[in-house]
Amino acid sequence: MNTQLSIQNLTKRYKTGDGVTDISLEVRKGELVTLLGPSGCGKTTVLRSIGGFLEPDSGDILIEGRSVLKAPPEKRPTSMVFQGYNLWPHMSVYENLAFGLKIRKKKKAEIDQAVAEVLQLVRLSGAERKFPSELSGGQQQRIAVARSLLLKPAVMLLDEPFSALDAKLRHEMREELREIQANTGLTMVFVTHDQEEALSISDRIVVMNQGHIEQVASPQEIYDEPKTHFAAQFIGKMNFLKGVVAEGRVTIDQLAFPNPKKLSGSVSLAIRPEDVVLQEEEGGGLQGTIKHVMVLGHYAEVSVDVPEHGTIRSFQPRDQVKDLWPGQQVKVSFAKTLAYPAV
Repeated sequence: MNTQLSIQNLTKRYKTGDGVTDISLEVRKGELVTLLGPSGCGKTTVLRSIGGFLEPDSGDILIEGRSVLKAPPEKRPTSMVFQGYNLWPHMSVYENLAFGLKIRKKKKAEIDQAVAEVLQLVRLSGAERKFPSELSGGQQQRIAVARSLLLKPAVMLLDEPFSALDAKLRHEMREELREIQANTGLTMVFVTHDQEEALSISDRIVVMNQGHIEQVASPQEIYDEPKTHFAAQFIGKMNFLKGVVAEGRVTIDQLAFPNPKKLSGSVSLAIRPEDVVLQEEEGGGLQGTIKHVMVLGHYAEVSVDVPEHGTIRSFQPRDQVKDLWPGQQVKVSFAKTLAYPAV
């Protein structure tokens, strides 16, 4: 593995008790890795430690095989894109972009060419003379990304860069960032609490909770096989039901499922809404009553009230819910289940 960034046993604790403990992570060259988790889980602490904005209590951070712990932020081979755009309002787009290159004593012709190339990359050619106030939020964030790209960092750090944008713009910026990353081969570490964002842009996702890593895997694996109850709860929508292991199988009422983890006693059964099967009343399964049928574009969400198990949410193809109505009796079964020790 061609490791670009190595975080080794990183610990940083604040007086409040927040922070991270014993975090280790390897990021490959050209990889986009996302740190995902709720507020206060430690993801920004890790990012700021890599960038040199925080000093860890212990551990080491290596970029391209060399420790950067003693280097200040400006001497590290990293660049950071913040949540706020951090553009200088009194400077034109060109001046904002050229500033870092001037400090590095680059020649004017070289700077002009680099600025023109990076503006083309972020689809803002011709914006050199504009000021930040003349740009939309999405355009300002593109300039912030362009400024980081110009520094040609070994690792680019992005701290919730799209959270201030509206949903449509966020979606567009994700696609553009992924395209830029593919074109440049840059190594990126991206922080977000938005699971959809993480699933859509990452090569790998690091799920964090209370200062620890819960799981590191590809988006597909995290979604299909969340390793812990927390990861299952945090990534995508999930139904949780109480079950019990009987005769080596995970059971809930008369339904029985495989038990690959060899769990015993009480368990928490996790089922994705798309794996919930609704059948006519004479079918096998849990007896339930439809509460709501909501058409959400190309699919519908059907909520079913199941006595002693609460509400089970199901995703169904839109054309298959025409004959369903609130108050209707149905049987609920599951195409696929995951099981965890009871919490």
